[in-house]
Amino acid sequence: MPYKRAILTDGDPVLRRVAKRVTPKDIADPLFQQLIDDMFVTMYEAPGVGLAAPQVGVSKQLFVIDVKDEEHEPAVVINPRITSAEEEVELTEGCLSIPGYVGEIARFAHVALTGLGRYGERIRLEGDGLFAQCLQHEIDHLHGRLYKDRARDVRLSVTEEERDAPERA
Repeated sequence: MPYKRAILTDGDPVLRRVAKRVTPKDIADPLFQQLIDDMFVTMYEAPGVGLAAPQVGVSKQLFVIDVKDEEHEPAVVINPRITSAEEEVELTEGCLSIPGYVGEIARFAHVALTGLGRYGERIRLEGDGLFAQCLQHEIDHLHGRLYKDRARDVRLSVTEEERDAPERA
């Protein structure tokens, strides 16, 4: 039965570690599959659009994403690698590990990545807008980076628009 896990917040050392690659043995482990289910529950209940394993205390190259649009299905991404990125844009971003704050950050408007899916199958994801932003945000988590490391004007989210900022991931 999936359950909600605690989300680590800024200051926890796990968030600053480079996550380890996931092995085929990891993927086959029922506890790893349970982790994926738990991460979806945790992300949805937060609520967020993405969640990386380090945010729940597991230093593995894994994240889940669901931007809740018609173009993209919820996805599990293991050992991701960005293969193309185009057109830098400035966006407002927040993070479940830095609750109550937002900042302005430069991200690519369009990205493509390769990696593995839930059961170790090769996947390729590509997209624009919130989907691209979320992919980049989650990959940053896997490299031990938080959005605030590169953002400017990090501030308390006071307006409704800021509280609903993308990437509550």
